[in-house]
Amino acid sequence: MTDKERVIVPETIGVKRLRTDQLQANPYNPRTLFDKAPLKTLQESIRHVGILVPLTVYQRGADGQFIILDGQRRWICAQALGLSYVPVNQITEPNLVQNIVTMFQIHKLREDWELMPTALKLGLLMNELEEKADRKLADLTGLDIAVVIRCKKLLSYQKEFQELMLDPNPDNRVKADFFIELFPFLHDRVVSKLSGFSNLKLTKKMLEKYQNPKGGIKSVTDFRKAKQYVTNARKAGVTATLKRRLNEFINNTELTPEHLLIPEADVSAQARSTLIIISKAIKQLNELDIDAFVGEEKLWTALESLLASIRNCLRAAGRRIKE
Repeated sequence: MTDKERVIVPETIGVKRLRTDQLQANPYNPRTLFDKAPLKTLQESIRHVGILVPLTVYQRGADGQFIILDGQRRWICAQALGLSYVPVNQITEPNLVQNIVTMFQIHKLREDWELMPTALKLGLLMNELEEKADRKLADLTGLDIAVVIRCKKLLSYQKEFQELMLDPNPDNRVKADFFIELFPFLHDRVVSKLSGFSNLKLTKKMLEKYQNPKGGIKSVTDFRKAKQYVTNARKAGVTATLKRRLNEFINNTELTPEHLLIPEADVSAQARSTLIIISKAIKQLNELDIDAFVGEEKLWTALESLLASIRNCLRAAGRRIKE
């Protein structure tokens, strides 16, 4: 392990009270978007019972300013309520890597966080440590590997698209899921080599299809269908027809992914057949008397293999696996 990879958690100095105006937001906070509705709920709670959990802060040696590691939402609410003092738990000043890693470890990744700000901080960490391995980044930050991969996909987009995900107004903000779902379609071997198109132009076209009320992309998961149709057409050897339909799909805002479905490459019948088999298996397993079969080792071994196969299929399809 190199010196850059060795991250030591800052030590605790102690709990105290600080003036609210002595605090400052952390520039390396993985969370930078704070929507009004959740803040209002927290503000009402603090109005009635006060701040029950102290903020975590450190004092910056360069200017003596106290910087928030954990509790920026509580601090914002304290300011709005006119509170003069807030309780804090002070730790020693971290270096850049410690700062980012500690922020991740304290916060983990809460469900209501927007992913793009997290991706930007992960990018800083990657640059500082010169580290790109998903597993090492996951271990450092406490993020799931799947989240690290999603963040890296967002970092691949041009700045103008990243800024759409960072709009302070949630009504104008484009969700990160749009760009994550678009990624496999955008980087398909046929799509990415279409004549006359660049990554930038394709992304703009797909965004237009999604944002236009008459657009052919109604849900971000529509890109999964589009990618499926493209992959199957390529495997079926109908590339010329596929390229023609792709150009029509991209240039005509109103065309849906179904325009990319070529009859010779249609797998819907096979999908329906497989679904029937799976549905029957689920029904049988749900009705299984576990105690009556507890000694049937071959059955349990087969189920373990089935579970591994299911997980592999889900990973290959880019699906999130719930434990």
